[in-house]
Amino acid sequence: MNQPRVVVAGGGLAGISAALALADAGAPVTLLEARGRLGGATYSFQRNGHWLDNGQHVFLRCCTAYRALLERIGSSSLVTLQARLDIPVIHPVRGLSRLRRAPLPAPLHLTRGLAAYRHLGWRDKLAAARTAAALARLDLGRRDLDDRTLGGWLRERGASPQALEALWDLIALPTLNLPANQASLWQGAMVFQTGLLTNAAAADIGYAAVPLGQAHGARAAAALDAAGVEVRLNAPLAAIERPTGGDLRLRLGQAALPAAALVLAVPHDQAAALLPADVRAGAPDFARLGHSPIVNLHVFYDRPVMPHAFAAGIGTPLQWVFDRTEAAGAAEGQCLAVSLSGAQAYADQSTQALREAFLPELARLFPRAREARVIDVAATRDHRATFRAAPGALRLRPRVVTADPRIALAGAWTDTGWPATMEGAVRSGRQAARAVLLARGLHRGLPEVEAA
Repeated sequence: MNQPRVVVAGGGLAGISAALALADAGAPVTLLEARGRLGGATYSFQRNGHWLDNGQHVFLRCCTAYRALLERIGSSSLVTLQARLDIPVIHPVRGLSRLRRAPLPAPLHLTRGLAAYRHLGWRDKLAAARTAAALARLDLGRRDLDDRTLGGWLRERGASPQALEALWDLIALPTLNLPANQASLWQGAMVFQTGLLTNAAAADIGYAAVPLGQAHGARAAAALDAAGVEVRLNAPLAAIERPTGGDLRLRLGQAALPAAALVLAVPHDQAAALLPADVRAGAPDFARLGHSPIVNLHVFYDRPVMPHAFAAGIGTPLQWVFDRTEAAGAAEGQCLAVSLSGAQAYADQSTQALREAFLPELARLFPRAREARVIDVAATRDHRATFRAAPGALRLRPRVVTADPRIALAGAWTDTGWPATMEGAVRSGRQAARAVLLARGLHRGLPEVEAA
């Protein structure tokens, strides 16, 4: 008789990680994905013969679970990772300065780079050094830190508006998908402690050198197939039924699928709608986590205009710009991806409006763009890109276990301790797989899970 299957609903990074961990432990697994592809919020699409990613997703050297997933699916060779943190930061008037780490132990690794950073005066630099030391000492066991904003705490310690823009938001905005003035102090402290202040190499920046659809979706599909996971695309989960004393019954349209257990790896609002009321009982009201949007603008020029692999902008609405020419498959010219986090102000704007707003800003930062011809512009908007990491979000994030031991939650929105990142998604998937295996009395081949 066939062993009952464990079902994973959701084919993003959390669901992929959960399915692989379950299969590696010997469980028969079926993965359901509502769309016709894997990868969730990290995917690629074709436009005029070029491959574009839906957003510019990056990782740091400290993202150990995500990097392990890349290794597991055979994608480690498809990403690039800095040997040492080096961020070109460009102001339209003051020009280029760089934030670099030195070959010194933390926190001394940042002192040379801060001292040489031309976008801050000495008063701001001294205040930043004192504030970083205080930030490193904050106790993350104090969850009341989630009751206030990171920006308010920084300002109390002397951070000027210029320092917020030129230093603190360079890290907070892309990692929390909110500016420091709106983001949770607890979550911000976690990011800075983990990424910058305790390990010298932690913040080295990495990103996919190929389209995400190849690095994530295609490679994951092959790895899942090799692991024996049954993958069903275009198969949205419609309802969860829990007969007394039997397996779960999962409704897929008119069909029903029996399941010994379920990892629910879908966005938090969908999970809240799918979970039966008694399973949600006692859990935080994670449907209230909200959303924070991300907008990306893809600009094709007839010639190279940016001499960096990526750069951050200050004194401009541009945040981060990446050279995606090779990944896009462009034979000539240059393709730049403009990444806008916490993009509430831009999420509903037309592509033409975004073009009119940001092409002049690109020309201000990169003088070569003033003479270049723009061949094409495309915009991608994800209104629900991440949960909103504002004060109060921490108490709304649920554990992966639920009141029914047969059902576990997975997603970057669960209480991994990490913000809504690829690392958080992978960690949650592995935690959910472990919880399901333990609930089924299986103790061999359990996935290792990283501490929050």
